Amino acid sequence: MLRIPEDLVASHTRYFGAAGRPWLDALPQLVATLLDRWELRPDGEPMCGAVALVLPVRRADGSGAVLKAQPVDDETAGEPIALRAWAGNGAVRLQRHDPDSGSMLLDRLDPDRSLADLPDDLAALRILSELLVRLNVVTAPPGIRRLADVAGAMLDRVPQALVRVSGVAERRLIDRCAGAVGELLPEAGDRLLHWDLHYDNVLGDQAGRWLAIDPKPLAGDPGFELLAALHNRWADVVATGDVARAVRRRFDLMTEILRLDRQRAAGWTLGRILQNLLWDDDFLEPDTAIAAMLIDAY
Repeated sequence: MLRIPEDLVASHTRYFGAAGRPWLDALPQLVATLLDRWELRPDGEPMCGAVALVLPVRRADGSGAVLKAQPVDDETAGEPIALRAWAGNGAVRLQRHDPDSGSMLLDRLDPDRSLADLPDDLAALRILSELLVRLNVVTAPPGIRRLADVAGAMLDRVPQALVRVSGVAERRLIDRCAGAVGELLPEAGDRLLHWDLHYDNVLGDQAGRWLAIDPKPLAGDPGFELLAALHNRWADVVATGDVARAVRRRFDLMTEILRLDRQRAAGWTLGRILQNLLWDDDFLEPDTAIAAMLIDAY
Protein backbone atom coordinates (compact mmCIF):
# COMPACT_ATOMS: atom_id res chain seq x y z
CA MET A 1 0.00 0.00 0.00
CA LEU A 2 1.29 3.45 -0.91
CA ARG A 3 2.59 5.55 2.00
CA ILE A 4 1.46 9.12 1.46
CA PRO A 5 4.17 11.51 2.71
CA GLU A 6 3.12 13.47 5.78
CA ASP A 7 4.35 16.68 4.16
CA LEU A 8 1.91 16.15 1.29
CA VAL A 9 -1.00 15.64 3.68
CA ALA A 10 0.00 18.77 5.58
CA SER A 11 0.32 20.94 2.46
CA HIS A 12 -3.02 19.75 1.06
CA THR A 13 -4.65 20.52 4.39
CA ARG A 14 -3.10 23.98 4.37
CA TYR A 15 -4.00 24.81 0.75
CA PHE A 16 -7.29 22.99 0.28
CA GLY A 17 -8.68 22.22 3.74
CA ALA A 18 -11.36 19.53 3.88
CA ALA A 19 -11.93 19.86 0.13
CA GLY A 20 -8.54 18.25 -0.50
CA ARG A 21 -9.22 15.12 1.52
CA PRO A 22 -11.07 13.11 -1.17
CA TRP A 23 -8.11 13.37 -3.55
CA LEU A 24 -5.70 12.18 -0.85
CA ASP A 25 -8.02 9.31 0.09
CA ALA A 26 -8.22 8.19 -3.56
CA LEU A 27 -4.48 8.55 -4.18
CA PRO A 28 -3.33 5.01 -3.18
CA GLN A 29 -5.86 3.38 -5.53
CA LEU A 30 -4.98 5.81 -8.34
CA VAL A 31 -1.28 4.99 -8.05
CA ALA A 32 -1.98 1.25 -7.92
CA THR A 33 -4.11 1.51 -11.06
CA LEU A 34 -1.45 3.42 -12.99
CA LEU A 35 1.33 1.08 -11.86
CA ASP A 36 -0.67 -1.81 -13.28
CA ARG A 37 -1.82 -0.05 -16.46
CA TRP A 38 1.63 1.27 -17.39
CA GLU A 39 3.52 -1.84 -16.19
CA LEU A 40 5.54 -0.03 -13.55
CA ARG A 41 7.01 -1.05 -10.22
CA PRO A 42 7.99 1.25 -7.35
CA ASP A 43 11.70 1.96 -7.13
CA GLY A 44 12.12 4.14 -4.07
CA GLU A 45 10.29 6.10 -1.44
CA PRO A 46 7.54 8.49 -2.54
CA MET A 47 8.43 12.19 -2.57
CA CYS A 48 6.26 15.27 -2.82
CA GLY A 49 6.09 18.94 -3.63
CA ALA A 50 3.42 21.30 -2.42
CA VAL A 51 0.57 19.45 -4.16
CA ALA A 52 2.06 16.54 -6.15
CA LEU A 53 3.13 13.02 -5.24
CA VAL A 54 6.28 11.88 -7.07
CA LEU A 55 7.06 8.16 -7.01
CA PRO A 56 10.29 6.72 -8.48
CA VAL A 57 9.42 3.72 -10.65
CA ARG A 58 10.91 1.18 -13.05
CA ARG A 59 9.31 0.46 -16.41
CA ALA A 60 8.91 -3.04 -17.81
CA ASP A 61 12.20 -2.66 -19.70
CA GLY A 62 14.03 -1.77 -16.46
CA SER A 63 14.50 1.92 -17.23
CA GLY A 64 13.92 4.46 -14.48
CA ALA A 65 11.12 7.03 -14.50
CA VAL A 66 8.90 8.90 -12.05
CA LEU A 67 5.15 8.82 -11.67
CA LYS A 68 3.69 12.23 -10.82
CA ALA A 69 0.13 12.54 -9.51
CA GLN A 70 -1.52 15.83 -8.59
CA PRO A 71 -4.98 17.41 -8.52
CA VAL A 72 -5.97 19.08 -11.78
CA ASP A 73 -6.65 22.80 -11.45
CA ASP A 74 -5.88 26.01 -13.35
CA GLU A 75 -2.19 25.84 -12.43
CA THR A 76 -1.58 22.15 -13.17
CA ALA A 77 -3.88 21.45 -16.13
CA GLY A 78 -1.42 22.87 -18.66
CA GLU A 79 1.66 20.98 -17.42
CA PRO A 80 1.39 17.93 -19.72
CA ILE A 81 0.53 20.19 -22.67
CA ALA A 82 3.64 22.29 -22.06
CA LEU A 83 5.93 19.32 -21.49
CA ARG A 84 4.70 17.74 -24.70
CA ALA A 85 5.39 20.97 -26.59
CA TRP A 86 8.91 21.26 -25.16
CA ALA A 87 9.59 17.58 -25.96
CA GLY A 88 12.55 17.34 -23.59
CA ASN A 89 14.27 20.47 -24.92
CA GLY A 90 15.03 22.35 -21.72
CA ALA A 91 12.42 20.58 -19.60
CA VAL A 92 11.90 17.06 -18.29
CA ARG A 93 10.47 14.75 -20.95
CA LEU A 94 6.88 13.56 -20.68
CA GLN A 95 6.58 9.83 -21.40
CA ARG A 96 2.88 9.21 -20.75
CA HIS A 97 -0.14 11.15 -19.56
CA ASP A 98 -3.44 9.98 -18.08
CA PRO A 99 -5.98 12.68 -19.04
CA ASP A 100 -8.59 11.38 -16.58
CA SER A 101 -6.45 11.96 -13.48
CA GLY A 102 -3.83 14.36 -14.82
CA SER A 103 -1.09 11.92 -13.78
CA MET A 104 2.15 11.79 -15.75
CA LEU A 105 5.07 9.44 -16.32
CA LEU A 106 8.27 11.49 -16.61
CA ASP A 107 11.94 10.86 -17.23
CA ARG A 108 13.79 10.42 -13.97
CA LEU A 109 16.09 13.27 -12.92
CA ASP A 110 18.34 13.56 -9.86
CA PRO A 111 16.31 15.09 -7.00
CA ASP A 112 19.53 15.67 -5.05
CA ARG A 113 21.16 17.79 -7.79
CA SER A 114 19.57 21.18 -8.37
CA LEU A 115 20.82 24.64 -9.28
CA ALA A 116 20.27 25.61 -5.65
CA ASP A 117 23.38 23.56 -4.85
CA LEU A 118 25.78 25.49 -7.11
CA PRO A 119 28.08 27.66 -4.98
CA ASP A 120 27.95 30.60 -7.41
CA ASP A 121 24.40 31.96 -7.58
CA LEU A 122 25.11 34.01 -10.72
CA ALA A 123 26.50 30.95 -12.50
CA ALA A 124 23.29 29.15 -11.54
CA LEU A 125 21.24 32.10 -12.78
CA ARG A 126 23.02 32.01 -16.14
CA ILE A 127 22.14 28.33 -16.57
CA LEU A 128 18.54 29.01 -15.59
CA SER A 129 18.30 31.94 -18.02
CA GLU A 130 19.70 29.86 -20.87
CA LEU A 131 17.02 27.27 -20.13
CA LEU A 132 14.37 29.97 -20.34
CA VAL A 133 15.64 30.92 -23.79
CA ARG A 134 14.95 27.37 -24.97
CA LEU A 135 11.56 27.18 -23.26
CA ASN A 136 10.26 30.59 -24.28
CA VAL A 137 11.11 30.18 -27.98
CA VAL A 138 8.10 27.86 -28.26
CA THR A 139 4.74 29.36 -29.18
CA ALA A 140 2.19 28.38 -26.56
CA PRO A 141 -0.10 25.62 -27.87
CA PRO A 142 -3.88 25.63 -27.43
CA GLY A 143 -5.09 24.78 -23.93
CA ILE A 144 -2.59 26.98 -22.05
CA ARG A 145 -3.82 29.80 -19.84
CA ARG A 146 -3.19 33.26 -21.24
CA LEU A 147 -1.24 35.91 -19.38
CA ALA A 148 -3.65 38.46 -20.85
CA ASP A 149 -6.50 36.83 -18.93
CA VAL A 150 -4.49 36.41 -15.72
CA ALA A 151 -3.27 40.01 -15.82
CA GLY A 152 -6.73 41.34 -16.62
CA ALA A 153 -8.15 39.51 -13.61
CA MET A 154 -5.36 40.98 -11.46
CA LEU A 155 -6.31 44.52 -12.46
CA ASP A 156 -9.95 43.80 -11.60
CA ARG A 157 -8.86 42.99 -8.02
CA VAL A 158 -6.71 46.09 -7.50
CA PRO A 159 -9.49 48.42 -6.22
CA GLN A 160 -10.37 45.96 -3.45
CA ALA A 161 -6.70 45.57 -2.54
CA LEU A 162 -6.27 49.33 -2.25
CA VAL A 163 -9.18 49.42 0.21
CA ARG A 164 -7.69 46.63 2.35
CA VAL A 165 -4.18 48.09 2.54
CA SER A 166 -3.80 51.08 4.86
CA GLY A 167 -0.13 52.06 4.45
CA VAL A 168 0.63 54.87 2.01
CA ALA A 169 3.81 53.21 0.70
CA GLU A 170 2.03 49.89 0.22
CA ARG A 171 -0.88 51.51 -1.64
CA ARG A 172 1.58 53.41 -3.83
CA LEU A 173 3.41 50.17 -4.69
CA ILE A 174 0.19 48.38 -5.67
CA ASP A 175 -0.85 51.36 -7.78
CA ARG A 176 2.54 51.56 -9.52
CA CYS A 177 2.57 47.83 -10.31
CA ALA A 178 -1.00 47.97 -11.60
CA GLY A 179 -0.11 50.92 -13.82
CA ALA A 180 2.74 48.94 -15.40
CA VAL A 181 0.44 45.99 -16.09
CA GLY A 182 -2.22 48.24 -17.59
CA GLU A 183 0.29 49.69 -20.05
CA LEU A 184 1.54 46.27 -21.16
CA LEU A 185 -1.73 44.34 -21.18
CA PRO A 186 -2.65 45.03 -24.83
CA GLU A 187 0.50 43.14 -25.90
CA ALA A 188 0.69 40.31 -23.39
CA GLY A 189 2.55 37.89 -25.71
CA ASP A 190 2.17 34.30 -26.89
CA ARG A 191 5.36 32.51 -25.75
CA LEU A 192 5.17 29.33 -23.69
CA LEU A 193 6.15 30.37 -20.17
CA HIS A 194 7.23 28.12 -17.33
CA TRP A 195 6.16 30.80 -14.80
CA ASP A 196 7.83 29.23 -11.74
CA LEU A 197 11.43 28.61 -12.79
CA HIS A 198 13.66 29.01 -9.75
CA TYR A 199 16.81 27.12 -8.80
CA ASP A 200 15.02 24.24 -7.04
CA ASN A 201 12.96 23.62 -10.20
CA VAL A 202 16.05 22.88 -12.29
CA LEU A 203 17.45 19.35 -11.81
CA GLY A 204 20.28 17.42 -13.41
CA ASP A 205 19.88 14.23 -15.43
CA GLN A 206 22.22 11.28 -15.87
CA ALA A 207 23.74 12.86 -18.99
CA GLY A 208 24.79 15.94 -17.04
CA ARG A 209 22.15 18.25 -18.52
CA TRP A 210 20.06 20.71 -16.51
CA LEU A 211 16.31 20.47 -17.07
CA ALA A 212 13.29 22.37 -15.80
CA ILE A 213 10.53 20.65 -13.84
CA ASP A 214 7.13 21.55 -12.41
CA PRO A 215 5.92 24.27 -14.82
CA LYS A 216 2.79 26.33 -14.21
CA PRO A 217 2.42 27.21 -17.90
CA LEU A 218 1.16 30.47 -19.32
CA ALA A 219 1.00 31.92 -22.82
CA GLY A 220 2.57 35.34 -22.59
CA ASP A 221 5.55 37.68 -22.47
CA PRO A 222 8.86 36.18 -21.18
CA GLY A 223 9.28 39.24 -18.95
CA PHE A 224 6.72 37.63 -16.64
CA GLU A 225 9.20 34.76 -16.03
CA LEU A 226 11.91 36.62 -14.14
CA LEU A 227 10.68 37.16 -10.58
CA ALA A 228 10.96 33.57 -9.33
CA ALA A 229 14.70 33.55 -10.03
CA LEU A 230 15.21 37.13 -8.81
CA HIS A 231 13.70 36.04 -5.47
CA ASN A 232 15.66 32.82 -5.18
CA ARG A 233 18.68 32.51 -2.87
CA TRP A 234 17.84 35.92 -1.40
CA ALA A 235 20.49 35.46 1.28
CA ASP A 236 23.10 35.67 -1.49
CA VAL A 237 21.67 39.04 -2.53
CA VAL A 238 21.68 40.39 1.03
CA ALA A 239 25.21 39.11 1.62
CA THR A 240 26.58 41.43 -1.09
CA GLY A 241 25.85 44.43 1.13
CA ASP A 242 24.14 46.30 -1.72
CA VAL A 243 20.72 44.77 -2.37
CA ALA A 244 19.69 47.15 -5.16
CA ARG A 245 22.95 46.60 -7.06
CA ALA A 246 22.77 42.82 -6.66
CA VAL A 247 19.15 42.69 -7.82
CA ARG A 248 19.92 44.85 -10.84
CA ARG A 249 22.88 42.62 -11.69
CA ARG A 250 20.57 39.59 -11.68
CA PHE A 251 17.90 41.43 -13.68
CA ASP A 252 20.39 42.68 -16.26
CA LEU A 253 21.94 39.24 -16.62
CA MET A 254 18.56 37.61 -17.28
CA THR A 255 17.33 40.25 -19.69
CA GLU A 256 20.62 40.17 -21.59
CA ILE A 257 20.57 36.39 -22.02
CA LEU A 258 16.87 36.34 -22.92
CA ARG A 259 17.32 39.42 -25.17
CA LEU A 260 14.39 41.17 -23.55
CA ASP A 261 13.52 44.84 -23.70
CA ARG A 262 14.43 45.95 -20.19
CA GLN A 263 11.55 48.40 -19.88
CA ARG A 264 8.96 45.77 -20.79
CA ALA A 265 10.65 43.15 -18.61
CA ALA A 266 10.64 45.57 -15.68
CA GLY A 267 6.92 46.24 -16.19
CA TRP A 268 6.00 42.57 -16.33
CA THR A 269 8.16 41.85 -13.27
CA LEU A 270 6.22 44.54 -11.41
CA GLY A 271 3.11 42.72 -12.62
CA ARG A 272 4.38 39.48 -11.10
CA ILE A 273 5.01 41.33 -7.84
CA LEU A 274 1.46 42.66 -8.02
CA GLN A 275 0.21 39.10 -8.34
CA ASN A 276 2.05 38.17 -5.13
CA LEU A 277 0.59 41.16 -3.29
CA LEU A 278 -2.93 40.34 -4.42
CA TRP A 279 -2.57 36.75 -3.24
CA ASP A 280 -1.93 37.56 0.40
CA ASP A 281 -1.35 41.30 0.96
CA ASP A 282 2.06 40.33 2.34
CA PHE A 283 4.74 42.86 1.43
CA LEU A 284 7.83 40.66 1.63
CA GLU A 285 11.33 42.14 1.58
CA PRO A 286 12.34 40.59 -1.78
CA ASP A 287 9.21 41.92 -3.50
CA THR A 288 9.59 45.43 -2.17
CA ALA A 289 13.35 45.56 -2.80
CA ILE A 290 13.01 44.27 -6.36
CA ALA A 291 10.14 46.65 -7.07
CA ALA A 292 12.11 49.62 -5.70
CA MET A 293 15.10 48.80 -7.91
CA LEU A 294 12.93 48.44 -11.02
CA ILE A 295 10.98 51.64 -10.38
CA ASP A 296 14.21 53.61 -9.79
CA ALA A 297 16.18 52.11 -12.67
CA TYR A 298 13.57 51.62 -15.38
